[in-house]
Amino acid sequence: MIDWDDAFDNSGYVPGADKLAEQWTSEAEIYRSARVVLQRARLDLPYGSGAREEFDLFLPDATPTGTLVFVHGGYWHMLDKSYWSHFANGCVSNGWAVVIPGYPLAPQVSITQITDSITRMVNHVAEITDGVIVLAGHSAGGHLVSRMICTGVLPESVLVRIKRVVPVSGVYHLNPLLETKMNDKLQLTESEVMTESPVHLDPVRGIPVTFWVGDHERPEFLRQTRMIAECWAAKGVQVHSVYEPGFHHFDVIASLQDMHGALTREITQV
Repeated sequence: MIDWDDAFDNSGYVPGADKLAEQWTSEAEIYRSARVVLQRARLDLPYGSGAREEFDLFLPDATPTGTLVFVHGGYWHMLDKSYWSHFANGCVSNGWAVVIPGYPLAPQVSITQITDSITRMVNHVAEITDGVIVLAGHSAGGHLVSRMICTGVLPESVLVRIKRVVPVSGVYHLNPLLETKMNDKLQLTESEVMTESPVHLDPVRGIPVTFWVGDHERPEFLRQTRMIAECWAAKGVQVHSVYEPGFHHFDVIASLQDMHGALTREITQV
C-alpha cells in the first residue's frame, strides 16, 4: 500500500527545508523594499473582494516586454505572496513585468474556490496590462496555472494573449490527496478531484506548455509530471517537459532570480 502522506512530503526529504521560509521571507522583503525605493513596485493591489485577493506588481525600468504571472505554492493551505517577491528578479531584469498574486487558502475555501480566485486575477491582469502574458506557478501554483488553460475557464480574449504556460513541480492528479492527512484541510471530495485535476480535463489547444520539474523530486511529482505531459500531448497540446538535473522541489525555482537562469529563459523566450 502506498503511503500517500510520505509521497507528498517534500520537506521531509530536503535537508534544511525547515529554514527556507525564514530565508525566503528575508530575501523577498529586501527585494520588495529595493523595488519600492526605485518606484518599480506596486504592492497589495486588489483583484477581487475576497480575503487575500491582492497582488504585487514588479516593473522593469522601461515599457514591459510582457507580463509574467507567477502563482506560489504551499499545498493550497500555506504561505502567501510575501515569500516570493525575489523570484521576480530574473524576468524583471529581462524587461518583463511580474505579477505575484495572493489567494484565499484552505480550509476557509475549497480548491475550486481558489481556482475561481486565480481566474479573476488573470482576467484582471489582462485588463490592466498590454502585450503577451505568460503563466507560471510552483507546486500548488503549478496546478493553478495549468487549470487556467483548461477549457471553459478563461475567455478567448485573454487566452489569445497567453503565449506560454510553465507549471513547475505541479500537482495535476488530485485523487491521491484524498488519502492524505492534508485532506483534513483541503476537504477534497471525489467529485472535486475530477473537476479540479488537470489530467481529467481538456486543455485549450494552441498554447505551448512546459512542464518543469527537478529530477531529484519525490517520485510522485515525477509521476504526475509524466502523466499530465502524456495526457495533454495526446489531446493536441504542444508539450515540452524538462527534468532539471540535480534539483529538488524547492531549489528548482531558484533560477527565476537570475536574468540568465534556465526558468527565466524558458519564460521570456516568447
